Amino acid sequence: MSAENSVFSDIVELLIAVPDGDDGAVAAIREREAGLSKPVGSLGQLEGLVEFLARWQHRSKPRLDNPMVTIFAASHGVAAEGVSAWPARAMPQMVANMTNGGSAISQICALHELNLRVFELALELPTGDITREAALDEQMCAATIAYGMEAVAGRPDLVCLGEIGIGNTASAAAIFAALYGGSGAEWAGRDAGLDDAGLARKIAAVDAALALHRPQIDGPLSILSRLGGREIAASLGAIIAARHQKTPVIIDGYVATAAAAIAHAINPAAINHCLFAHVAADKGHASALARMGQTGLLDLGIGLGEGTGAALAAVLAKTALHVHNAMATLETAGISRPDGG
Repeated sequence: MSAENSVFSDIVELLIAVPDGDDGAVAAIREREAGLSKPVGSLGQLEGLVEFLARWQHRSKPRLDNPMVTIFAASHGVAAEGVSAWPARAMPQMVANMTNGGSAISQICALHELNLRVFELALELPTGDITREAALDEQMCAATIAYGMEAVAGRPDLVCLGEIGIGNTASAAAIFAALYGGSGAEWAGRDAGLDDAGLARKIAAVDAALALHRPQIDGPLSILSRLGGREIAASLGAIIAARHQKTPVIIDGYVATAAAAIAHAINPAAINHCLFAHVAADKGHASALARMGQTGLLDLGIGLGEGTGAALAAVLAKTALHVHNAMATLETAGISRPDGG
């Protein structure tokens, strides 16, 4: 794809000029792992999680004192095309339930001491219906990306990205189709209980959006502004800011992955600090991950969104780090090293 225009030039520069991870911090983690009271490598991906935290926090002793689950909430004009089982009027009600502690993500975060922050992005102002017009103009898209960058201020030591938005899986499907090719039938799924008629409307909406916007698309950020949503743009901003402030990121499901895919399309290395929490139930999520050379940490059949998978992955990360820090070493436990060790 061609270079992005001047509206997005600063964003592209931030995505290209990303800091590397800290190999020295990873080496320190591996040195301690080698002396813990267990066979080397026997905790599998749990050990990898600790290395991930060390590399992207740039700390030989990583910490999870302030893990933050960041939920961006936004309204989509394409919801008027009947692409969701839920009416648009339910959107503020769902957000209120989340902030009042009634949602699944609220309970996961409360139980496991994860800091839940919900950012409402002009819920009263839906994006443009992508079957008829651009979701956002380029200036508003750039401003929303910048807002997402500010949303992860406060120095969290881990950011878990989730979202909520009626109709947003249609936008995500359109983004993936524009990035990777294919039609609505390949990328649009049933997600939150959509029936056959609703699925047909969703597929038709994605195809209509692609036909309308493809001639004007001139880069990944153009795809985002024309086909995306405020929560996807803000998630991209959070990914960018986290990288530059040395904070690892856990990406939730289908819609949050669309933000990472935009970053990846500009610079594949720009998402090296991101771990993908799970393979969501949404049709196409596994395919999107594969296009980026990624796999999900978990596969639990979760299709809820709202950061649930990312929060559960954070729980695993907290567990992995606690085990790494609290386990006895072979010496302190008085256990002989294996022969040849």
